[in-house]
Amino acid sequence: MDGKILAEYLNSQFSFWQNIEFFVRLIVACACGALIGVERSRRFKEAGIRTHIIVCCASALMMIVSKYGFADLTNAAGVAFNGTRGADSARIAAQVVSGISFLGAGVIFKHGSSIKGLTTAAGLWATAGIGLAVGAGMYVLGVFTTALVTILQIVMHKFVVGADILSVCRLSFTVRNSDQLQIGWDDFIHQHRMQIVECNIKYHEDGTVSYDVTVRTMQEITVRELDTFLREYGEVRDISCSSLA
Repeated sequence: MDGKILAEYLNSQFSFWQNIEFFVRLIVACACGALIGVERSRRFKEAGIRTHIIVCCASALMMIVSKYGFADLTNAAGVAFNGTRGADSARIAAQVVSGISFLGAGVIFKHGSSIKGLTTAAGLWATAGIGLAVGAGMYVLGVFTTALVTILQIVMHKFVVGADILSVCRLSFTVRNSDQLQIGWDDFIHQHRMQIVECNIKYHEDGTVSYDVTVRTMQEITVRELDTFLREYGEVRDISCSSLA
């Protein structure tokens, strides 16, 4: 079969309504993933709405590719085209699905009790699924999924909810120790609605104390803000504030 016939076949293998059915499946998968993500996000788990949506959408896409992505290997009568007889096209695709997980694991990092990079890893997995769809000749489905995931990412970054609204910060400082400092620090945490992920406190013989605290907060704490608070309780030896998002 020459290139022209193959191109015509690829463009006609799925009707308009079949593509619409594929779109509906992807959208329903996103909705189901979002519902699960809402519950997880309300409990402030690291894998929130965005991660669950992308994983569910990518899974639906890969299932569609698995079921219908090899339609161009045979004609309407089920006879294999020349050059495809005996080929196992699903073998490479299956290795991509599992192999991309190692790449995704490389962008996930753990700091104390906080985990970052889950959404990026899910996005890589979804990208692999899009590549499979396009490689299988399901161009419309691949482009639609690309647009769907991109739009959801943009919207979910702009209108964050639950755990997705929190940023992870590491606060480190050494200051003169006092009972007032400890009380003030508790108030500071409460006022900024911070969740302490990890906290290390070291007392020194010279009367100072060092805090190394990882927190989750709705708004990142700046060095100036932290310095202003600490100076109310005496000399500040050193201070640092960094975002782990």
